[in-house]
Amino acid sequence: MTFPVIGVVGGGQLARMMAPAATALGFELRVLAEGDDVSAVGAVAMAPVGDYKDLEALLEFSKGLDVLTFDHEHVPTEHLRALQAAGVNVQPGPDALVNAQDKLVMRAAIDRLGLPNPVWAAVHGVEELVAFGEETGWPIVLKTPRGGYDGKGVRIVDSPDDARSTTDWFEAMSPLLAEAKVEFSRELSALVARTPDGESRAWPVVHTVQVDGVCDEVIAPAQDIPLEVAAAAEEAALRIANELGVTGVMAVELFETPGVGAGFLINELAMRPHNTGHWTQDGSVTSQFEQHLRAVLNLPLGATDALGPVVVMKNFLGGDNQDLFSAYPMALSFEPSAKVHCYGKSVRPGRKIGHVNLVGASISELDSIRSRATAVADIIRNGRLPAQNTPEETA
Repeated sequence: MTFPVIGVVGGGQLARMMAPAATALGFELRVLAEGDDVSAVGAVAMAPVGDYKDLEALLEFSKGLDVLTFDHEHVPTEHLRALQAAGVNVQPGPDALVNAQDKLVMRAAIDRLGLPNPVWAAVHGVEELVAFGEETGWPIVLKTPRGGYDGKGVRIVDSPDDARSTTDWFEAMSPLLAEAKVEFSRELSALVARTPDGESRAWPVVHTVQVDGVCDEVIAPAQDIPLEVAAAAEEAALRIANELGVTGVMAVELFETPGVGAGFLINELAMRPHNTGHWTQDGSVTSQFEQHLRAVLNLPLGATDALGPVVVMKNFLGGDNQDLFSAYPMALSFEPSAKVHCYGKSVRPGRKIGHVNLVGASISELDSIRSRATAVADIIRNGRLPAQNTPEETA
């Protein structure tokens, strides 16, 4: 028997981080890349350039694969159905993936499953948006159903006058998703994985810190969360995966609402490895990237136990330092326990270019762990020690 060949549509950092897991297990990973310079190209031997919106390119790429999976959810649903009709093993399949591709479909599915949803509506124009705001109360949140990520495609609408300035959004796409603005204490994420045969496993629910719509930091597990809320969130994620037939890794992003309903509301779904699961690379028995490959190949899933009582993941975006490697000696000596993951991307302000993982020996160390992970990320981003960490303080 030969080892399987896995194809990943999309050449971003998620595909790049699947490569070490595939190599360790003896699998061949191929990537359909958006260009010669995308993140995953440097990590795999075969990375043809192709347009994921071009069915012929997808069909050509799928030749010789045992399974086709994804770095993002943007492949047109009709192309996924055509691939399946051509005999391609697509994981997750289009019936599941559409719930991560289209937020209106997702909201309807969450309602159908009876799980905690914000008040929402499909709105076809400004007048329907105003009517929704008048009924639910201002402000409200307006989202594009497809194509949004990292805060893009999301707009806070404060009043009827503000709603009337959204005409361009409706001209570009209709209907749009309107949601009541949720009052929440923090954001959480419930990460799970499921195989085609229905085996499923969950990692601990984590606390995610968002800055300008982008995940900045993850604390695993989430601290001071009632046990029943954590259990309910985990169970909700597993139920979504099983009821919708999800395969591979899925992240369920949540709003924590203490004392209200189940204690959380479901925000969004992602059916692939996710930024909120990067902590698993160094903080869990099985990383989300290995688990995703195991799941889409219908192999037994790995244990999801954490490797320490607390793990911190800190993202770093493009900043002042263009030569990231020049900062490595300073960053790695500052915190020898830190694990640095760089995505091989050119540096641009606001662009995700890497993250730092740090496992703590005790929960009492959490503040220190967060500070140290942030310092390492800042050194790489800016090419210098943070102002609060002078040589005397770090000696």
